[in-house]
Amino acid sequence: MRLSQLLEFDNIIVQCHNNPDADALASGFAVLKYLRDNGKNVRFVYGGNFEIAKSNLKLMIADLGIDVDYVKTQDELAKLLGLKEGEFPDLLITVDGQYLEGNIQKFTAKNIAIIDHHQVEGPLPKLSEVRSYQASCATVVWDLLKLEGIDVNADIKLSTALYYGLLTDSNNFSELHHPIDMDMRDELKFSSSIITKFKNSNISQEELRIAGIALLGSEYYRDNHYAIVKTDPCDPNVLGIISDMLLEVEDVECCLVYSIHEGSIKISVRSCVKEVKADELAQFICEGVGNGGGHTVKAGGSIQRRLLEIQELDYTPPSIQQFFRSRMQDYFYNNEIIYATEYEMDLSGMKRYARKSLKAGYIVATDVLPVGAKAVIRTIQGDVKVEVEEDTIIVIGIRGEVSAISKSQFDKYFEKDSSEYIYPGEYIPTIRSDEDGRILELIPYAHSCLTAGDSMMFAKELNNRTKVFTKHDTEKYLLGKPGDYIGVLEDNTSEIFIFEREIFHKIFDLI
Repeated sequence: MRLSQLLEFDNIIVQCHNNPDADALASGFAVLKYLRDNGKNVRFVYGGNFEIAKSNLKLMIADLGIDVDYVKTQDELAKLLGLKEGEFPDLLITVDGQYLEGNIQKFTAKNIAIIDHHQVEGPLPKLSEVRSYQASCATVVWDLLKLEGIDVNADIKLSTALYYGLLTDSNNFSELHHPIDMDMRDELKFSSSIITKFKNSNISQEELRIAGIALLGSEYYRDNHYAIVKTDPCDPNVLGIISDMLLEVEDVECCLVYSIHEGSIKISVRSCVKEVKADELAQFICEGVGNGGGHTVKAGGSIQRRLLEIQELDYTPPSIQQFFRSRMQDYFYNNEIIYATEYEMDLSGMKRYARKSLKAGYIVATDVLPVGAKAVIRTIQGDVKVEVEEDTIIVIGIRGEVSAISKSQFDKYFEKDSSEYIYPGEYIPTIRSDEDGRILELIPYAHSCLTAGDSMMFAKELNNRTKVFTKHDTEKYLLGKPGDYIGVLEDNTSEIFIFEREIFHKIFDLI
């Protein structure tokens, strides 16, 4: 959906969920401004049993000039738009929530539109943009505004609102994993003084009490040095504060903190050891029942009540607690860790494969940035740090994944191809210079190449979760799940690789 499609309606209501948070307010504010700037009769509202009471949200409304109304009845809604009694708005747009959900008061309109970032809960109207992979609804709206050619940074209050919406909904950016979320964080020009003011009013006395009680009830598992903590319902940022405090405790290397809400469970995950990536653990915990992600040391996620109940799990505190105990135990016990520098692979039971010749892309790094430049390449898989050397080659794989290698490595595994390069992914990778902050798209510099088809490998299917620290990177592991493949080069068995099952069969043929 494009925002411009909403302009065919005149009398419009923008509605966020009951008891709004910063992300809901920021998203609604942005949509409200877009429609008003285009001459529409529009109001921004929320319903429910309670008006906004949190200090940081009241400051946000006042300091950023967010024109939002608390509405209890359909008649009040009509009056706001100047409609006659019993007359319905032409359009009602829900932001940061979906129409007819339990946390959104039902109002009637002639047409419905939805802008959201949560899991889809039911049939969507034709006018909808739901991206459950984004960390905030503010990100969805920001990207929609960009598609309309609008410079959000031209309005410091709007850009600050959107920044704060993402900040709070991603637990201080610890849960960011999609490049569009990262792009918004990096590109917005916001008021740092206003953000600091909001942060210093973010936790209430009640939430401080919640954090203290939760820490007293922590469960510690000595064998694998992790802790699990349940809190009363609270903002995600409180979960993050508790998580950070737990990692300060002796012998706690990893932790999971969660709070149960009416329709979902919010989690916060932390790790301070290289053998556990917080984002990967969050994904494991949420697999099949929600979404998780973030960074290697800080991550989080959300588990949906509906998805838990589909798996016949009771939505009760004891059942949920046992669910988390089981997931954490499965993660730590059903998993093997391999350090390639001190590991000798047993080739028995492994089969011999030949690499296929497949089309890929390559970029001579010095065509983009000078020698010595340090930069970050942003891809759909995450950020890749690179320092440009004389022989640095940036390679784009068959799924759009990006890596930086030397020319000697490139010549060993790839062959240049004269055909036009066509990028296979959706998100166009960019490179950001650390020196001057310039952002350049990489595809205009890309050429075609073919993977060399004569390299041989011994490989076998994995039966359990396996983490491999390669000899080239002893700090970050490659993860293989059951059904994926582990392999070694025939001419160098110290070169250990992990391949996703689907990718492996695209790249290799059994000999």
